[in-house]
Amino acid sequence: MTQHQTRAIAGDEPTMEMKQALNGFLNDFRKFQADMKSRIQQQEERLTMLDRKTHLKATAGRPALSAAVAHDVPHLKAFGAYLRTGDDDGLRSLEFEGKALSSAVAADGGYLVDPQTAETIRSVLTSTASLRAVAQVVTVEATSYDVLVDHSDIGSGWASETAAQIETDTPQIERVTIPLHELSAMPKASQRLLDDSAFDIEGWLAGRIADRFARAEAAAFILGDGVDKPTGILAHPQVEDSAWDWGALGYIATGTVGDFDAVNPADAVLDLVYALGAEYRANASFVMNSKTAGTVRKMKDADGRFLWSDGLAAGEPARLLGYPVLVAEDMPDIAAGSVAIAFGDFRAGYTVAERPDLRVLRDPFSAKPHVLFYATRRVGGDVSDFAAIKLLKFSAS
Repeated sequence: MTQHQTRAIAGDEPTMEMKQALNGFLNDFRKFQADMKSRIQQQEERLTMLDRKTHLKATAGRPALSAAVAHDVPHLKAFGAYLRTGDDDGLRSLEFEGKALSSAVAADGGYLVDPQTAETIRSVLTSTASLRAVAQVVTVEATSYDVLVDHSDIGSGWASETAAQIETDTPQIERVTIPLHELSAMPKASQRLLDDSAFDIEGWLAGRIADRFARAEAAAFILGDGVDKPTGILAHPQVEDSAWDWGALGYIATGTVGDFDAVNPADAVLDLVYALGAEYRANASFVMNSKTAGTVRKMKDADGRFLWSDGLAAGEPARLLGYPVLVAEDMPDIAAGSVAIAFGDFRAGYTVAERPDLRVLRDPFSAKPHVLFYATRRVGGDVSDFAAIKLLKFSAS
């Protein structure tokens, strides 16, 4: 071997060693890369399965507020986060629609309840046995609602060809103003309970607020004195129906103090029905509590037939003399001088005015370690037609 060839071989050895080392490194890197991809894929599959199990466990048996799934509704998810932690970033980042129950009210630190929760509350209020079920319910944006009632006649007369015309009476228009009052509820929960992902905060909050609002409204529509609350039907003056005038409710006496007449107990109920004007009787209904209903449903006519008949279908109200009966527990019991039964066209006679918004303010400081939820809504109610409602008074006269 020549000296030139020896130098050539000696020069190639480092290059070959470098190529072999580089090839070995690349092979090791490819194996490492393939191994890492496999591990990442396995980890992703495990996380996906764990997330599905956690979601199923958290939602199992939980009453849904609506058909929408919470994590698919951005505003519901943001509202839930606000209730749990007080984090309002999600609410601030959303563009709410400018409709009822959808707009954020940030000026006082509170937010409107999302539509799903609000609909839950509304359904409970509607199903509650109160005058709301039979009265006229209107939605207003102002602080009061005015009802204009024409309760007089313009008068008329027969005219002849040559006689002078006689001026007739002018109708009288009454304005009934129904102010809106603030109804509030303030349930609380511990922060630990709110941190539990299995706890249905939206359903719990809706149920507590709905129960409190329903009971407060039902009582106010019957007995409210109008001071920071609606004016109930029994808060107005009551006069004997023969002396009735606008501004008071007329009543029929049973003829016996604290009871129906012993011989003809149904006569007072019949007198009550026909004391109401014919134009109101077509849409009239009875209102009484359960104790009074238990007494009235035993009444029979002269032929031995019950005056009371139960509803023929599920959800249909019972009927007395053919008119539906609303069982409102806030009506007085039968007692001396009490007004235990009301009869009338309540859609014409009583108006409930309410604002569409419901606000919730989260307070984590006042009752530590509990979190308070201060919910408010504005509602009012009053008699709008005094001729449309008559009362049955358990007195001699």
